[in-house]
Amino acid sequence: MPSMISRRNALLSSLFGAGYVGLRALATGLPASLLLDPRRALADMPGPACAAPAKAQFVIFNTSGNGDPINASVPGTYEDANVVHSSDPTMAPRALTLAGQSFQAATPWSTLPQSVLDRTCFWHVMTNTPVHPKEPDVLKLQDTTLAGEMLPSILARQLAPCLGTIQAQPISLGATTPSEALTYGGQALPIIPALALKATLTSPAGPLTTLQPLRDQTLGQLYDLYKNSATPAQQAYIDSLATSQTQVRNIAQNLLNQLESIKDNSPASQILAAITLIQMKVTPVIAVHIPFGGDNHSDVGLANETTQTVAGVASIASLMAQLASAGLADQVSFMTLNVFGRTLGQGNTNGRQHNPNHQVSITIGKPFKGGVIGGITPTKLGSVMDYGALPIDSSSGKGTAGGDVSALDSLSAYGQTMLAAVGVDATTIATQITAGKVIKGALA
Repeated sequence: MPSMISRRNALLSSLFGAGYVGLRALATGLPASLLLDPRRALADMPGPACAAPAKAQFVIFNTSGNGDPINASVPGTYEDANVVHSSDPTMAPRALTLAGQSFQAATPWSTLPQSVLDRTCFWHVMTNTPVHPKEPDVLKLQDTTLAGEMLPSILARQLAPCLGTIQAQPISLGATTPSEALTYGGQALPIIPALALKATLTSPAGPLTTLQPLRDQTLGQLYDLYKNSATPAQQAYIDSLATSQTQVRNIAQNLLNQLESIKDNSPASQILAAITLIQMKVTPVIAVHIPFGGDNHSDVGLANETTQTVAGVASIASLMAQLASAGLADQVSFMTLNVFGRTLGQGNTNGRQHNPNHQVSITIGKPFKGGVIGGITPTKLGSVMDYGALPIDSSSGKGTAGGDVSALDSLSAYGQTMLAAVGVDATTIATQITAGKVIKGALA
């Protein structure tokens, strides 16, 4: 029993900080900075500066060390008849429209609502590795980030002050291998599976069942400072943030209902857990793992690629529907980055090999303009011909041999553009990522 309590307390501390300040912030509606240091926070009201608060986004970041064959089913790979696609009827090529432009892709992608497709970018980039355990290096954009920070952690550090989250560190819900674990400031971060999150937060003595008394206790502790030290303007600001007992009761019940729906650690459960963490304002960035075919060397007839692509696109559709239902469609962006893509050439119908020259990332959200960034070109892979990523024209986003972003720098350009999309200023972007350019053609 003591070890179970210890693990539970460790998880609560990692989610909500020392003294569970995050829970008190959730219970009261007040910023964690005010609860940690009320006098200093009052002096700094109305809170930390943010260069572009209107652009700030929560991020659900899908990553895999398996090297999924996402690149084999998306727009930008259907113009060349020599590219091998799954022959399953459920993956037949189908026309779709991205922000007014027509493309071909596997049928599942065409089933996304048009409102989602108009915010969906398919990025053809080069990760420059064929090795599964190099996933951390890819997340560090192949040594082009300041102090070797991972892209999810750079995003989280920049977004936390804008979003007023409990912590800046990202949270990983879906890592399936050690290579998918995240770091922040050089320190390894814990992996918190969806079931562990549910067990910790929904137990009879769990934190969500005590939000109302925690609210009253915390506001009572702040009463003297509030009355004696706060100016009328500061008091009005605090009053505008403080939640009522009825609001707290509704927040707790809604969160408990959502978490009770978690039955496993599947992509559906990870999505539900991620949305719950966003609603609790725990962290700006949550990492998940939605499979899209996996390590499919011996995938006869590309059957597993087909099954997982269909399921993966359905997971994205479900995520977007749940965000819309929660009123979060304009506040959350979905981003993907995998260790490498898969070979696309002839002879790959019974499985695909690692492709260091081509990987496809997907971004969906308000900051993005629907379209295809980059493209593919025939490339020698060892002794055989296959396909790699084209250079990119940073103004239009088009793939072209004369693009000002080389294929080798396309990974860093992807990272730079992710920062620009959520409102990070150009000077900070150039400091955090030392290669590539912002791809302006991807931004809405």
